[in-house]
Amino acid sequence: MTMRAGSTLFGALAFVAIAAVAPWLPPWLVSLATIAFANALVVLGLIILWRTGLVPFGQALFYAVGAYAVALIGRYTPIRDVFVVVLAGAVCAGVVAYIVGFLLARYREIFFAMLSLAMSMILYGILVKTETLGSTDGFHVEAGTFLGYRPDGQGRNLAIYWLVLGFCAVAAWVVARYFRSVAGSLCNPIRDNEIRVEFLGISVDRLIHLKLVVSGVLAGIGGALAALAVQHVDPAMAYWTTSGGFVFVTILAGAGSVAAAFVGSLVFELVRSVAVTLVPGEWQMILGTVLLLTILFLPEGLGSLVSRFRRKGTAP
Repeated sequence: MTMRAGSTLFGALAFVAIAAVAPWLPPWLVSLATIAFANALVVLGLIILWRTGLVPFGQALFYAVGAYAVALIGRYTPIRDVFVVVLAGAVCAGVVAYIVGFLLARYREIFFAMLSLAMSMILYGILVKTETLGSTDGFHVEAGTFLGYRPDGQGRNLAIYWLVLGFCAVAAWVVARYFRSVAGSLCNPIRDNEIRVEFLGISVDRLIHLKLVVSGVLAGIGGALAALAVQHVDPAMAYWTTSGGFVFVTILAGAGSVAAAFVGSLVFELVRSVAVTLVPGEWQMILGTVLLLTILFLPEGLGSLVSRFRRKGTAP
């Protein structure tokens, strides 16, 4: 068995294992893991851009579009198929990413970061000022109507957890395949010297545009699943602090592997939950300390630990 096939098998077994133990986990941990894995899809999209040398601070734009798509479909249409509404959130986010990508793909470094942030804040302003979109209060999402479970039932929580894991497993496989494709393998060359890539006859702007759409679709799926899990959407989902949280998790996880996105997101939610419980007035300081220690001692993120173990395992 090749290393690549072994990694795929290990990843599949890991998803099966964490899905199988769910009924025996405390409800709070199931809920926390559900949100963590939904947000990990956004981090996956960030990793794609991160490897290309781009750091967007507006990924909450696509996250909020996916979430609001689910809320609006549930409120104004008779559609109740959970897979349809999640995919609708992905499509809506992908369309928005495709449109704004014509502008964003032309810029790099701080200009790219600030423009992506500006796009997200424009959506935030629209949501706050528009009564038909719930204004500052947002919408309630009746997840039970999409799943056939009571809104407050443990069965609904487990169903959403398994739903999120299913989408995460598919997304992890697709992104891993993408990184092995021509477009995916050009991430590092674009980051290091995009002029050389242009000399090969490849349009860097088009490649970045494609990566923006892929990352937007992943963020839209994450937002749609988060809306089902939380059963509520509001403008804060498009606010800059939400984007900052995703960037935080990406730094914590590192861009070295697909699995790191899920581990980093789960660690982030666990640390934040414990910090809020123990020191509710200073929990931001705890998160800041974790980020500082990660940058100092694991500059390549948690994913670098896997690479270190692999190198030790193959060392003579």
